[in-house]
Amino acid sequence: MAKLTAAQRDKLPDSSFAGPNRSFPVNDAAHARNAMARAAQFHPELESKIKAKVRRKFPNIKVEGEPSKARADRSSRRKD
Repeated sequence: MAKLTAAQRDKLPDSSFAGPNRSFPVNDAAHARNAMARAAQFHPELESKIKAKVRRKFPNIKVEGEPSKARADRSSRRKD
């Protein structure tokens, strides 16, 4: 993940944060994935708000451990 200094963070607009009180910066894909992963540590309502904000800014983001949007039957295909 790219280093985000305090000065850089202060210059980001409020729209670049997924959490309350300017928490969870999502200025790039790496920070967005981190916000998605950390969101599960909070109340389910806050978690869904954080994930929704990240998905609006990065609609194709992939997070490890989250179900893929790819075809669900991919793993059950025959391997001849």
